[in-house]
This record gives sequence, structure tokens and C-alpha cells, in this order.
Amino acid sequence: METNRYEAWDDRGEETGPRPWETPERTKQIAQLYESLLIAIGEDPRREGLLRTPIRAARAIQFLTQGYQQEIESVLNDAIFEEPTDGIVIVRDIEFYSLCEHHVLPFFGRCHVAYLPDRKIIGLSKIPRLVDMFARRLQVQERLTRQIAEAIQTAIQPRGVAVVTEAAHMCMMVRGVEKQHSSTVTSYVLGAFREDPSTRVEFFNLIQGASFRIE
Repeated sequence: METNRYEAWDDRGEETGPRPWETPERTKQIAQLYESLLIAIGEDPRREGLLRTPIRAARAIQFLTQGYQQEIESVLNDAIFEEPTDGIVIVRDIEFYSLCEHHVLPFFGRCHVAYLPDRKIIGLSKIPRLVDMFARRLQVQERLTRQIAEAIQTAIQPRGVAVVTEAAHMCMMVRGVEKQHSSTVTSYVLGAFREDPSTRVEFFNLIQGASFRIE
């Protein structure tokens, strides 16, 4: 196996080096594994269409799992502010893409995040970044939902947190039961959203118009 084909980063003349979630060593190692995989399924990695596939796939999988290289503190980047508000803060329809840890196939959808501030709020753009951080790992939807809620709870200690995710799973669509129009909904609530039914109902009513649909 020739490894020098994996030394160059630029596969389309658009990039000159690794991105923050990549390392040359990891990229070369993963590319070699993808070449072995192509051989194992009966392909020829030396044919023209596949010559650069191992390195492209290696870079893609590192992008899709970059959450392993991130921490909550660096994602929030001090974007926590004192603010005497007590109404529900909701960021809804946050698109996310993740990989099912059982089959390494994509699942994707939207996430709705709410919290009840207790003198502290988070910069709005940081909530989608938190969602992406946890989504860009091998996941199950239930854990993803819980991790987002617990991260916000830890970061600002609000009076309550609620997270709902809605997703389509390729492992159910292209293999197994092959159901094209099913979706999975998971929720996780903490604090006031768990203890006060009226607060929980208000949250669910406010996300009723969420736009995610499986077509």
C-alpha cells in the first residue's frame, strides 16, 4: 500500500492544510483503513474514481466527529452574561447532523432548546454550537438530547432546561425495517420544566409550530 498518496491535503485545489479537528497522522491512518475497507468490499482503490476516496473519506469522518476535539468551555467562549430576565428563552429549529453509533449511518433533524434563566443567559449563537458539538460524535438520539440539556444546566445553572430533538435515522430508512417516513422524537427536561407541568406545557406549546418534517 502506497502511503505517500495520503501526504497531500489538497484533494480539489481548495485547501492547503488540516483544519482544527484534523491531524496529518490521524488522516493518514484513517485513509489507510478506508483503503483496506474498499478492498474488503470488493473494490479496487486504484481505479480512477477511487484514487482520492480514502483521503476524502478520512477528512469527512474527522469533520463528522469533530465534537470529540471540543469542550463546553471553549464552545461557550465566555459568552455568558448577567441579565435579570425570568422568561423562557427558546432557540428552536436548530438543524443537526450526527452519526448513529450502532451502524455509523447518519441521523439528522432539528433540536429545540429552552431554559429559564436565573440571572444568567447564554449568547444565542452558542446554543446551536453546543448542539453541534454533541451531534458531531457517534451518538444515540436519547443521549444527544440529555447531553445538550445537562451542558446548559452546568454552564449557567438556570431554573430549568428543556430539550426536544426530532430526527430521521438512515439506519431505519436504508437498511433494517426500511421505513422512509418515520421520525423519532426525544425530550429531556430539568428543574422547573420537570417539576412544574404548566411550564413544561408552555414550552411544548411554543414549539408546536417547529418546521421540521420528514417528507
